[in-house]
Amino acid sequence: MATKFASLTFSIKVFDKLHLTAWISSLSCANIIPVSPETDKNTTNTADFDAKIQSLRNSLYPDNLIRVLDNTSDLNSAVKIFNWVSLQKRFQHTADTYHKMILKVGLAGNVEEMERFCQNMLKDRCPDAIEALVSLVHCFIEHSRVNEAVRVLVNSNLDGFRPSVDVFNVVLGALVKQKRGFQDVLFVYKEMVKSAVVPNVDTLNHLLEVLFETDRIESALDQFRRMKMKDCSPNSRTFEIVIRGLIANNRVDDSVTILGEMFNLGFQPELSFYTSAIPLFCRENKLEEAIRLFKTMRDLNYVPDESTYEELVRCLCENLRLYDAYNILEEMIEIGLTPADNVFADIVIGFCEVGNFEKSLDLLEDKCGHITFPHNAMLESCCCAGKFSLAKRILEKMANRNITDCDSWNIPIRWLCENMEFRKANELLGRMIVSSVVPDCATYSALVLGNCKFSKYEDALKVFRQVCSNFWVLDSISYSELVECLCREENITEAAEVFHYMSENGFSLCSSSFNMLINGMCGMGKVDKAIRIRSLAHNSGTPYTNLTYSTIMLGLSKLNKAKHLLVVLSQMLVDGCTLDAEAYCILIQSMSSQNQIRDCALFFNLMVNEGLVPDSETMFSLLNCLANHSQLHIISTGIVKLVSNSEILDSAMYNILINGLWKEGFKSEASRLLDLMLEKGWVPDATTHRLLVGSSATEETDNRRFSDEISTMQDSVSNILAEGLGNT
Repeated sequence: MATKFASLTFSIKVFDKLHLTAWISSLSCANIIPVSPETDKNTTNTADFDAKIQSLRNSLYPDNLIRVLDNTSDLNSAVKIFNWVSLQKRFQHTADTYHKMILKVGLAGNVEEMERFCQNMLKDRCPDAIEALVSLVHCFIEHSRVNEAVRVLVNSNLDGFRPSVDVFNVVLGALVKQKRGFQDVLFVYKEMVKSAVVPNVDTLNHLLEVLFETDRIESALDQFRRMKMKDCSPNSRTFEIVIRGLIANNRVDDSVTILGEMFNLGFQPELSFYTSAIPLFCRENKLEEAIRLFKTMRDLNYVPDESTYEELVRCLCENLRLYDAYNILEEMIEIGLTPADNVFADIVIGFCEVGNFEKSLDLLEDKCGHITFPHNAMLESCCCAGKFSLAKRILEKMANRNITDCDSWNIPIRWLCENMEFRKANELLGRMIVSSVVPDCATYSALVLGNCKFSKYEDALKVFRQVCSNFWVLDSISYSELVECLCREENITEAAEVFHYMSENGFSLCSSSFNMLINGMCGMGKVDKAIRIRSLAHNSGTPYTNLTYSTIMLGLSKLNKAKHLLVVLSQMLVDGCTLDAEAYCILIQSMSSQNQIRDCALFFNLMVNEGLVPDSETMFSLLNCLANHSQLHIISTGIVKLVSNSEILDSAMYNILINGLWKEGFKSEASRLLDLMLEKGWVPDATTHRLLVGSSATEETDNRRFSDEISTMQDSVSNILAEGLGNT
């Protein structure tokens, strides 16, 4: 039977969790199913419903009603039973019965029905109604039904009841914990203001937390500064929220300032502040602040937890304060904490980094003689430093102690493969297998890399297929090396096979290796496959560049697929790539070869406007194409920009332009280009000259006159050049 409110001691300020647990446990047998108020009445079990109504007729008491409601799993039936009882003149609901019904419909998600029962309880002026509402708020919070808790709070507020600040704080805390956002927290805070309930430091802490989480940094700092104006002094939790919030929003220097203010105030935070703040400052590499907090913590006789020690050791090692890190390690051991393997590894790696391999060896022997991970860290450090003989001795000792794992063998095998000691790598692999250690994907990745280093692409491919048979994947370096090796050996189909397998498993290829593959595909004339590979690259996160698209476009251009070229161009622009000079040249040459006059002119003008200069071959193709169709005038503006900023045009190109523009009726443009041509020291050919001087004489006369005029022009050009040189 449910416990009655009269027998409980409810406190509005502090909710008695023992009573709450007992209250909730009485619901454990109820199978609550969300049911809409509009649920079809036919779903009700008529016989069961009638039996329960009859039971209540015979014994209509609050305790009996609560028992019946507990045993009614169908929400629609429970609501009908409750409403039937409400109509009985000889019965009056209590806070207990309302509590039971409100909780039942609320947990089922029927908020409207729940609110109606809340309002009815307040209208009936049930004794202990206030306590019931407080209990309901806590019950809903315990069941993670924050919306329902908020609605109960709002309904109690409407009736003039003033919930305590602690009730509001419970709801605010739940909203913040569930990251419901600023607006939800603000809504409850406004309800608090309506009730004339004065916020306390916990209230403001919840507000600060949501402000930081929603990037309202300045508002949060403003609230923090104004706390004393609200008669709320910051507590340990306040400083923790502010410092954490600032660091999370990349305001590390501001967090250091706040920490300094805390020290200047002589404020002594609680243990939780230190265990939160020290790791935060360590992760931001603010070592001095972390050490200061750590010393203060120990002065207060607080005992750091493992996480605090670990982060401090890691930060000390990163800053090469290795003896300090070693002392912290010994302190951990003295107080009975067992350091994690990575703590030993951090110190081992640190001493190796400064060249003190002997100290690392001493640490391994003294503190972790039979722990694999720090030994592996030592192996890695030795290999990175080129001390393979020392690594080999350490591996021998590990094997004798039977503490090797797969990584212990993979580390030296990898180093040997990278340094083209493939024979020794195979010998070590044999010892690995004899030691009953099964090679894994890292082992095979090393072997792939080693074979590629020796250009043994067939052996590398065999190892890769063993990887596939085990459903493993290569590491990124071995993956790229294998693709590049296969492409260099012109085994493009096999390289595509590797790429396809790795991409399907979500692994990306570096852009340089991918471009080699695309180039190989296009070189084989398999541009359609190159395009499909690019799509696969997009799905696996493989980066592709302008070069990727340029290679594909060049391949399409060679196949005279202009329409496909424009489709690739569209995709290129959609992907955010910009056209470079090479891409423009490919487009212009392709359009020119297809006699797509407007398109090639458009790309040329765009190219010049972006300050890019086409190569000579592209320029010549463009001019010939437009001249053949008497359309040189449509690029005249671009030509002027081009000749003003570059030396791309040669004598032949000038002649094509001048001759073509003159024939198209753009004589002034042709004349200006002639002037530019002469200034640059070029001499027009016979055709251009005849056109410009308007000669109608015979060819023989023209040739003789032209020879004389050429001599004169050459003299003029020589004079112009001489004057220019003299002026400089």
